[in-house]
Amino acid sequence: LLTLFYAGVVVTRTSTLVYPLTLLFITQMTISTCSIALQRFLFTPPPQSLSQGRREKLMEVRCKAGAVPLMKQSHKFLSSLSSPALAGDPSATNRHIKKFVAASPKSVSLNVLSHLLSPHTSLPHLSFFALYLYSEITQASWFDWNPKLIADLVALLNKLERLQESETLLSTTLTNLKSNERDLALFLCSLAESNSKQGSAQGFNQACLRLREILQTSSSVYLKTQAYKSMVSGLCNMDQPNDAETVIEEMRLEKLKPGVFEYKSVLYGYGRLGLFDDMNRIVHRMETEGHRVDTVCSNMVLSSYGAHDALPQMGSWLQRLKDFNVPLSLRTYNTVLNSCPNITSLLKDLNSCPLSVSELLTFLNEDEVVLVRVLTQSSVLHEAMEWSSLEGKLDLHGMHLSSAYLIMMQWMDEIKVRFSGDKCVVPAEIIVVSGSGKHSSVRGESPVKALVKKMMVRTGSPMRIDRKNVGCFIAKGKTVKEWLCQ
Repeated sequence: LLTLFYAGVVVTRTSTLVYPLTLLFITQMTISTCSIALQRFLFTPPPQSLSQGRREKLMEVRCKAGAVPLMKQSHKFLSSLSSPALAGDPSATNRHIKKFVAASPKSVSLNVLSHLLSPHTSLPHLSFFALYLYSEITQASWFDWNPKLIADLVALLNKLERLQESETLLSTTLTNLKSNERDLALFLCSLAESNSKQGSAQGFNQACLRLREILQTSSSVYLKTQAYKSMVSGLCNMDQPNDAETVIEEMRLEKLKPGVFEYKSVLYGYGRLGLFDDMNRIVHRMETEGHRVDTVCSNMVLSSYGAHDALPQMGSWLQRLKDFNVPLSLRTYNTVLNSCPNITSLLKDLNSCPLSVSELLTFLNEDEVVLVRVLTQSSVLHEAMEWSSLEGKLDLHGMHLSSAYLIMMQWMDEIKVRFSGDKCVVPAEIIVVSGSGKHSSVRGESPVKALVKKMMVRTGSPMRIDRKNVGCFIAKGKTVKEWLCQ
């Protein structure tokens, strides 16, 4: 039984291989030995600069972009772990963690651990206690040993420069997996990627050395391909896309065909560094080798341009996508609009920002106008809408503030046109789903909900927050029609 854990989700894959009971016994004994060896780490408080200097700033748990989303119980626990009552008292903190694991279901405990192991965690100072949390989790009756989780933990320890503890966990895992080539190789792939995401060059290089041993000894094309993919991805994460290209050429020499994943990794690696000529060279190479430039790839290019304020190039790329019928996505909206300085500036004051697309365009520069016009000609709005005799719904989930702002204005124009038609179907209810802020930077405080509420008030809309669901705005369809068509 091999359990793989990623982003807070546990996936179980049955295998014909059953680990002997002796191996399970060795694993448990190793955990106990490891716990003894790590007492100094587990019971030593973080440096005073972390626990004292930034304490007040970190009282609120913020869900940083890219981090594993927190469940409600996880959020509550991390908030309590950040409280002044536990600061400077490692014994109290460890007792608090132990009590939490004992009282929490499997999903919540793993959710907290995954958030702390994420390179984008909102509370990096609490990652110091991730090893103790993991140690407590291993004692739970529901615990399933899985190498992916250990790879993330080893990488975090490398980042924290806790090399002795990292090496103890790593050597134990390598011993446990030594008899299974496939599982060992996949663990090393995870290890390389985890170290690269944490920015641990030493850990990444060591993982790559072990992967190269797999490349030399394995006869499996699948394992060799996975090893190369992990090295390419890791090098790009470490801002070494040129070296990643060298690895791709090495794949060719080994008669392994590079896939779209490898090319996307390299083009995004160049794009993040602002090396647009190299990025476009990789795009062209993808096309010549028969790999279609899809929406995901195009969003990587747009994100790269946006990160370097290259709005003219962003506009040209969007036009190219339109000419080749590459569909835009909600992520395209988020990426493009977050790169428009005048739009983000307007949204700082919800009391005075424009309330129609036509008015908005008068506040934008020429490059931003081009971007907004291309976006509004896409199908993204219609994909976010549902329309029937029972319900007309707009779902804003996944939209950043700037995207929700533009979509709301498009939506009002669209339903006004629909209501004006002779054969228009008037839904019994009109609903706008804004969300209640579960995944906002401060849980329960949704910027999108605040934006929608302000727009409703300023336009005189009859839509109000639904008493049954505070993440929705609702009104009768006929009432909304009278408001828009008066």
